[in-house]
Amino acid sequence: MRIALGSDHAGFDLKAHLAARLIEQGHEVLDLGTDSTESVDYPEFCAAVGRAVVAGDADWGIVMGGSGQGEQLAANKVKGVRAALCNCLYTARMARSHNDANVLSIGARVVGLSIAEEIVDLFATTEFEGGRHQRRVDQVMAIENE
Repeated sequence: MRIALGSDHAGFDLKAHLAARLIEQGHEVLDLGTDSTESVDYPEFCAAVGRAVVAGDADWGIVMGGSGQGEQLAANKVKGVRAALCNCLYTARMARSHNDANVLSIGARVVGLSIAEEIVDLFATTEFEGGRHQRRVDQVMAIENE
């Protein structure tokens, strides 16, 4: 899979860790920044991940920051993105199976490395269930066109 990654300074170490792990697993990683722990504003990096996913340059994306909340909000401003903040396994499973999320947001100051790895693995391997959930995803996406 091709996975786009983006973070601010607070998420940089997690991004670097996950990038190395994803590459080791055989995935192609598109690192869209930032490139250090020097303080930066997150919106441009998270929007870049969303744009890469929507354009088809990545199959899905991961955005990371201190809490993951602002990163999720920024990614969701890109039309076609369904970013979900997942700081536990349950929310990662539901984001994919019920909401067909295409961008994962993680709070690097909320979860440790091992749980972040598990969240990413679960997000990557969980299939969208479709059915009644497709109708709801369609309704959410229609809001973008209002």
